Amino acid sequence: VQLQASGGGLAQAGGSLRLSCAASGRTFSRYNMGWFRQAPGKERELAAAIKGSDGSTYYADSVKGRFTISRDNAKNMVYLQMNSLKSEDTAVYYCAAGSSIYGVYNYWGQGTLVTVSS
Repeated sequence: VQLQASGGGLAQAGGSLRLSCAASGRTFSRYNMGWFRQAPGKERELAAAIKGSDGSTYYADSVKGRFTISRDNAKNMVYLQMNSLKSEDTAVYYCAAGSSIYGVYNYWGQGTLVTVSS
């Protein structure tokens, strides 16, 4: 699986951005997909994830209620809608694919930078 993330950029605090991740391969629907982020000087964290089997989702407490992850298996796409952005959301965001929503992610896209100005 090859992944390509896009949609990052500069947003003001309180604003919105939508990240997209395009996946190659005919088995996309089998994979659990995650959006990770890494802020400067911090460890990478799982922000949101979505199962391939039933579309159930996971959100980190820091983004719950503000971010929405979704997927379109017909288009091999996964999205992250980010609303009510905060300066602490500034990070490089990565999409990833794996067999376990909470476990190891085997495939990674390149990062896309999100900068939120206060």
